[in-house]
Amino acid sequence: MRFPRSCGTLAHPTSFPSKYGMGDFGNEAKTFIDFLSDTDQTIWQVLPLTPTGYGNSPYASYSAFAGNHYLISLDLLVNKGLLEPSEAKTAELASTTKSDYDKSYSLKNSLYKKASDRFYASLSKEDEKKLRAFKKSNKFWLDDYCLFIACSKANNRTPWNKWAPEIAQRKSATIRKLRKEYKGEIEYQTWVQFEFFNQWYSLKNYANSKGIRIVGDIPIFVDHNSADVWGNPKYFEVDQQGNRVLVAGVPPDYFSETGQLWGNPLYNWKELEADNFSWWVERFRQMFELYDAIRVDHFRGFDAYWEVSANATTAEVGKWVKAPGKKLFKTIKKELGELPIIAEDLGVMTSTVEDLRDSFNFPGMKILQFAFDSDATNSFLPHNYPQNCVVYTGTHDNDTTTGWYRSAPEVEKHRAREYTRSDGREIHWELIRLGMLSVADQAIFPLQDFMNLDSSHRMNIPGTVKANWIWRYTTEMLNHIDRNRIRHLVYQSNRAAGNQGGEEV
Repeated sequence: MRFPRSCGTLAHPTSFPSKYGMGDFGNEAKTFIDFLSDTDQTIWQVLPLTPTGYGNSPYASYSAFAGNHYLISLDLLVNKGLLEPSEAKTAELASTTKSDYDKSYSLKNSLYKKASDRFYASLSKEDEKKLRAFKKSNKFWLDDYCLFIACSKANNRTPWNKWAPEIAQRKSATIRKLRKEYKGEIEYQTWVQFEFFNQWYSLKNYANSKGIRIVGDIPIFVDHNSADVWGNPKYFEVDQQGNRVLVAGVPPDYFSETGQLWGNPLYNWKELEADNFSWWVERFRQMFELYDAIRVDHFRGFDAYWEVSANATTAEVGKWVKAPGKKLFKTIKKELGELPIIAEDLGVMTSTVEDLRDSFNFPGMKILQFAFDSDATNSFLPHNYPQNCVVYTGTHDNDTTTGWYRSAPEVEKHRAREYTRSDGREIHWELIRLGMLSVADQAIFPLQDFMNLDSSHRMNIPGTVKANWIWRYTTEMLNHIDRNRIRHLVYQSNRAAGNQGGEEV
């Protein structure tokens, strides 16, 4: 679908300032939304909000449906009377530009448990009704997820395919027994999901009330050690015990001689299609409830995917396999209506991928940091854009624009200076200005670029596992952004709400 001419900022909630070692859904989240509103921006883009697994990556999750309960604000629990201020204070950590997940998780866990116990102990009829409605509307995934986490804890977090066969294979009698045995843990996990979604929807409503729409992010593949694969093994390429048979990746290319072996189990598309893609329909249904639009990661995988044996040590040996992309999106559109989707179409795209994207009028992505490594035909240069696209200076996988410029080859720096008619000293603003003034319907910029931050503040370095996803900003950093300059660009580029040019600020 086509989106209105608009602009916004990419910032994940974990990056917000907080007293508790990592960003959350508390007051600082509203302060960020106020920043967007104050600068006349109308888009907030986030990374996946699902529970993080290895390396704290939001793209490696225990569930494609559940929420990362560590984003639950302790301050909001205090406001609800579920925690005492003195109890929340015990979880306070020094505020820095790096998240301390391990300490934050450790301190928050006992407090969440206290809040859960108090919630159930003083359960009002109104809250009981809301909880019952939550369970009913999320039954598709909630029961399996809560039991999965209970079993995972009981098995010292070992992957589910290493559990006892009767648990891994979900024998009916065993599952009934475990639901009774882990009743307390299941109730706790249900509450943290209930509270997560309550806090998120409250935040989303606040953003929407200020004319800001939220763009979510949906990874195409799911983690093997997840409730999704354990609960629905027939939809994935795993054997009876749950061991992976075929996995995802990308073949060797200019960036990697051995390709990238991601290890996610591939989908059993025949089984999914036989069920009228019900699992995918439910996944998109929830995403469209959580967000106003979604970015679909690795979009080309819906057209064709690189299939590798689970026994392989690299992605060199594999084959391209056709995926039922058009059938899938037609089914989702028939079931859910209009599809507010942004297609992550970066990398080498084939004509069939482009056809899939354009058949549903999904906007693709343009990255300005990629625009200066060749000549005037470069598709990432603004003069080559179609209107139906989203322009970024960079994404969560890129360096900051200032960091990119400092490390770029001199020939790229020269092209960037020549194209922007600048000396490069404010390259972050120059590229933001390029994106704003381009014909792209949407322009979205990482918060780090508005702050002119260097490489030490980037969110992720693909292919590495250390020190990723931990970037945070301080209140002072947000306050020091030149808001007048953003407002000027919003109106100069006709990206204000309602697509009215208005007067320049």
